Amino acid sequence: MRVRVATALLASAALVLSGCGGSSTGTPGAGGGTGGATPTPSPAPPPAGGVFNPPAAESLSVAEVQTIIAQAVGEAQARSLPSYIAVTDRVGNVLAVFKMNGAPDLMEVSRKRIGGIAPVGGGIGLQGATVPAVTGAIAKAVTGAYLSSGGNAFSSRTASQIVQQHFPPAPSTVGLESGPLFGVQFSQLPCSDLSQRYNSAGGPGALIGPKRSPLGLSADPGGFPIYKNGVVVGGIGVMGDGDYGFDANTLDIDSDAEEAIALAGIQGFMPPSAIRAEMISADGTTLRFSDATPANLAPLHSNFAAINGSAGALVAVTGYSDGSLRAGTTYGTEASGVRAAKASEFTNPDAFVLTDGSGNSRFPIRAGTDLGSVAQPLTAAEVRAIMEEAFKVLSHARAQIRRPLDSRMQATISVVDTHGAVLGIVRSPDGPLFGTDVSLQKARTATFFSNPLAGQQLLAVPVLPGVSNVPAYVQRVRDFLGAPSALTGTHAFADRSGGNLSRPYFPDGEVAQMPGPLSVASSGLFSPFAVGLQTDLVAGNIVQHVTYVANGGATADTGVGCTGVPEAAPGQRRIANGIQIFPGSVPIYRGGQLIGGIGVSGDGIDQDDMVSFLGLNNAGVRLGTLGNAAPAIRADRIEVNVQGRIVRLRYVNCPFAPFLDTPDQNVCVGL
Repeated sequence: MRVRVATALLASAALVLSGCGGSSTGTPGAGGGTGGATPTPSPAPPPAGGVFNPPAAESLSVAEVQTIIAQAVGEAQARSLPSYIAVTDRVGNVLAVFKMNGAPDLMEVSRKRIGGIAPVGGGIGLQGATVPAVTGAIAKAVTGAYLSSGGNAFSSRTASQIVQQHFPPAPSTVGLESGPLFGVQFSQLPCSDLSQRYNSAGGPGALIGPKRSPLGLSADPGGFPIYKNGVVVGGIGVMGDGDYGFDANTLDIDSDAEEAIALAGIQGFMPPSAIRAEMISADGTTLRFSDATPANLAPLHSNFAAINGSAGALVAVTGYSDGSLRAGTTYGTEASGVRAAKASEFTNPDAFVLTDGSGNSRFPIRAGTDLGSVAQPLTAAEVRAIMEEAFKVLSHARAQIRRPLDSRMQATISVVDTHGAVLGIVRSPDGPLFGTDVSLQKARTATFFSNPLAGQQLLAVPVLPGVSNVPAYVQRVRDFLGAPSALTGTHAFADRSGGNLSRPYFPDGEVAQMPGPLSVASSGLFSPFAVGLQTDLVAGNIVQHVTYVANGGATADTGVGCTGVPEAAPGQRRIANGIQIFPGSVPIYRGGQLIGGIGVSGDGIDQDDMVSFLGLNNAGVRLGTLGNAAPAIRADRIEVNVQGRIVRLRYVNCPFAPFLDTPDQNVCVGL
């Protein structure tokens, strides 16, 4: 497949990117695999001294992947919608891509118009770009797999609900705050230095994850998680209508053919009904899993041999698949790249780490690399203490997005230095995979915007005509805050603080107000594909990558390491996997000097905030050498005049009664 993709953008993007771097089927639901509840397996006992049950060992076989594809193809035929169908395992390996005869090769990034048109570039992101349709199918499959776990099953429709400017998104909800995971769609990026790339050579480490997504996470319905015996083992994504969009009104019921095709694919591989999104609420709003129902599907066709070669064929996708079928990896094994930590890697018996497939931790705990930028970098002992204390908080916290009620929170914790170097990453056993990359984004974002060099680094990013103008955001922030010294380290920014400045309305959700200075220039130009600085920092990388995919590798792929900010040191970019703009991180200080940051992701945003803030506080009490920013410099001391009304930024927000094991309340107050 050789096509021209967003050529006007690519020419400009090249200016900066040249330097950047035999088996059983799943347990059917009631009615012979056409729906109903899938039983939850009996959990294995937690490790000695632990509190979590690790997921049961399950994975997709080649035969099961064939069944899933055949079921989806049968529904696509019944609906006369030739489509691309992609299947991944839990850590993002593409197990198969099937292209039906007549499936469109291209799709438009949202046909919904913003500001009356579908602009591309000019500081308004990817809205309206034309890209390979197969990248949409893969992104949807990754979304279903990465957002889900043994305690929650989310789809790309769920993602659509939680990333828009009002929550829940609907014409009648204008004026409400933005979605709780506003900005998460720009994670798992193709340029991320954490997310792994397809390895056609095979061998040890070839299948480790988490793997990257060509477009980040998807808000377009048609992506679901795949479960086997109640355990999440992968995801399916379908693209056939040429419109890679989002659901702007979650109060009605859509008839979405792509979603129905994907739902047919997972019959017999459905998540347990008790953990689907419609059983979970956020801010009092029940989430959505699917508008399609098994009752509205055509009779299932599960014979892969009957459709392979007649209805379409397996296809290779540059950067993702060689066109063959493969079995999925088993999450929790060395081969998957995510496994239980050895005692020498992390002392808590519940901890999981990322590995290289050969037995070695990818991100072992280590000291800071930024001597010369800071007087006394973080020591390895300090990093270990921060992570241990944060993991203790996580292990006792009540989850928001997991079922059954009063489950323990599960998430990923990342610590970085002021250069953005990873000093350690640790996970609970069943945290959703998306939180791995996002926790690192959060840690780096809080550290970057608290850094004295933040403004200088943004001003040095080359302008990409027709794509982005990153330097312009610096003056916008300074004008907005009335502070010429903004972005020079005078204040400590948590991700909640930077998120305030990144919303299309300020204060969040209040229409007829000015947009935040890190958002799009006009609130009327917002879309999930055009959110402001977060998009502009990586738009060129994404354009370069999808062009590489479309042209079969004839053009260069994006480098490892997102954004055009200057290197902090050779090979080091402070925000090398993009920034994140929803809560869950704080910077780390020694006295009055910034020395790093901690980020947490995988559960509710208040829970993520608490683990980062309280974990760091407790490490500071334990060590006496570091801690949170002094209250006097935290971003919640910044006041913004909004039409004569004074509004403060926010720093962190912790749950009122967060713990399962103690009655403690308001645990972050006064710290």
